[in-house]
Amino acid sequence: PYIPPFTCTSPYISTYSTFAQLSTNRYQMGSSGTTGANALAFGGSTNPAATAATEEWNGSSWATGGNLIIARRHNAGSACGSSNSGLSFGGTTNPTSSTSTEEYDGSAWTAKNNMITARQLLGGAGDVNSALAIGGFQTPSNNTYSNTEEFNGTSWIAGGAIITATMKLASTGAQNAALAFGGNTPGFTNATEEYNGTSWATGGAMINAAASRGGTGIQNAALALGGYPSGQTKSEIYDGTAWALGNCMSVNKINGGAAAVGSSDALAYGGYQ
Repeated sequence: PYIPPFTCTSPYISTYSTFAQLSTNRYQMGSSGTTGANALAFGGSTNPAATAATEEWNGSSWATGGNLIIARRHNAGSACGSSNSGLSFGGTTNPTSSTSTEEYDGSAWTAKNNMITARQLLGGAGDVNSALAIGGFQTPSNNTYSNTEEFNGTSWIAGGAIITATMKLASTGAQNAALAFGGNTPGFTNATEEYNGTSWATGGAMINAAASRGGTGIQNAALALGGYPSGQTKSEIYDGTAWALGNCMSVNKINGGAAAVGSSDALAYGGYQ
C-alpha cells in the first residue's frame, strides 16, 4: 500500500494562542505543513499585487525562504508538507489563471510539469510526490470546475471529478484519502466530499455554509477554520462522519493558511478580516 512521506495529523483545538506574525501580510496564499516546527506560506495577495514571498514556520517564528519563480495568488499547496518540502500549483498572475507547478526543497523552488487545466481558487491535498488539485475557477473563461488532477512527483493526470463544481473550497488529507469542503457553487455551500484515490463520495455537511476557509488534518479528523460569510472566527471539527463546532478563533480569518501541527494543535496564519 502507498505510504505518504509526510503524515497529516489529527487536530483537536481546545484553545487558541497568538504567535509571531508573518513577515509579509497576505491572503489567498498557498500553505503546507504537518508539524509544529514545519509549515510553509507561499504566494498570495498583498492587495492588490500578487507576491512570490515564501516563509517558513519553525514552531515559534517565521523566516524568509526562497521566492516562488512566478508570483501568484489564489494558488493551492500540498496539505501534507513541511518547511523544506512543499508544492505550489495553479493560482493567477492577474488576471489569467495559471497551470504552473513549483516544488520547494527548503531553500528554492523548481519548476515542475504544468497542470492539465489552468485554474485558481482551487483546493490542494497530498504531498510533493502525490498531490491533488481539486475544483477551482478559471479566468478569462469564468468557468467553475469539478476537475481533480493527481500529481505523481513528475506530472499530472486526471483523477475522479468532484460531485459538484466548486471554487474557494478548503481541502486536506492524502492523495488517496482526501477531504474537500465548503466553497462557492456559486452560492455558499456546506457540502463535504471524500476522495478514495479514484472517486468522490458525499460526506457529512458542515454546520456553516462558507467559502475561503482554512482546512487541515486528515480525512476522518479534519478542521475547518474561518471563512465567509458565516464562519469568520468559527471552527468546525470533522470525525469522518459529521462536523461539530470547535472553539472560535480570536480574530477573523478569511482566505488564510492552515497547517496541522500535532495531535492536539493546528496553525492558522495570514488571511484578511
